[in-house]
Amino acid sequence: MEEEIVPYRTDQQEGILAETIMIAGHNGDQIRAFSVRPTAPEPVPGVVLIHHAPGWSDWYKEMAFRFARRGYAVLCPNLYERLGHGTLEDVQVLMRAAGGVPDAQVVGDVVAAANYLKAQPNTTGKIGVLGSCSGGRHTYLTACQSNEFAAAVDLWGGGVVMKPEDLNEKRPVSPIDLTANLSCPLLGIFGNEDRAPAPDQVDQHEAALKQHGKQYEFHRYDGAGHGFFYYDRAPYRQEQAMDGWAKVWAFFEKHLA
Repeated sequence: MEEEIVPYRTDQQEGILAETIMIAGHNGDQIRAFSVRPTAPEPVPGVVLIHHAPGWSDWYKEMAFRFARRGYAVLCPNLYERLGHGTLEDVQVLMRAAGGVPDAQVVGDVVAAANYLKAQPNTTGKIGVLGSCSGGRHTYLTACQSNEFAAAVDLWGGGVVMKPEDLNEKRPVSPIDLTANLSCPLLGIFGNEDRAPAPDQVDQHEAALKQHGKQYEFHRYDGAGHGFFYYDRAPYRQEQAMDGWAKVWAFFEKHLA
């Protein structure tokens, strides 16, 4: 399956509003979020994008436009807001020095983003969530700890399966142990050459979903490793990425329509 190009006519009216806004995140903290939405008057579904470990990057902002062109109101919160500001590299240094961000804080920020979208007059109230890498892990964690989402997409989220010795104050629970609480359908996209998550960890994750009778789709790609959607990086794999994106669009269309 290849990704379908958005149908387009040269005489159609098209408008997108993009801006950085402030929202009340976890514990009411003010955080920045990148908002992109169609300007058409009819209500549309919403999607929260959870950025990866490198941070609130251009790739996620470009993805926000991509979703908006397909008829979604998108919000991508800056999960590193409290660490400080600067270039992407500056913030990565701050994030590593802090030992990452607490899971509870991330979940709070993501739920706040969903509630913000639901409160807007131009949304239908159906909200999806998508994240890659650490954002994939946070997607799963959030979908297991809240009831705000109608669909969740995990792109190669590492750390869903954690060893006891890897748990700490900021990451106190292995997300797989929360599978019984998963509150919405899940789509997982993985590369078989990835090591975080490795194929055996994806197997464990899938077994837990089956054990608890959860609605899910997992798609695994040969010849692809970690981050194979990232078209500006060496791991990019065009054929697998295009098929994966087609799966994402079909999944959200099914569950958010």
